[in-house]
Amino acid sequence: MNRALAVAAIVEIVTGLALVAIPALVGELLLGEALVGVAAAAARVAGMALIGLGIACWRSRPLEGMLFYSTVVGLYLAYLGLGHGLTGVLLWPAVVLHAVLSVLLARTWRGGEAE
Repeated sequence: MNRALAVAAIVEIVTGLALVAIPALVGELLLGEALVGVAAAAARVAGMALIGLGIACWRSRPLEGMLFYSTVVGLYLAYLGLGHGLTGVLLWPAVVLHAVLSVLLARTWRGGEAE
């Protein structure tokens, strides 16, 4: 694996983990403003995307990266809707879409069709 790509993948995964775990602090450090409320939720989704990107780039694993992203974002959006009452008009269609994509990607992954 290209060393630069490996370093970039690790940096994105670490950044994504930080956005998921402590979005307010990451916002403060990067943008000078804490990310709170809906901005924190959006930052967490972005963090999950960065983790998925890192997984996809790490050892050329695009299927695993997309499976991770689709699964965790679908679950997180459902959590926001059920646990926090955030219910925009596209929330539940997005949850269903991510669930369907996750099932399709998992079937592909289990079947060994990585490419």
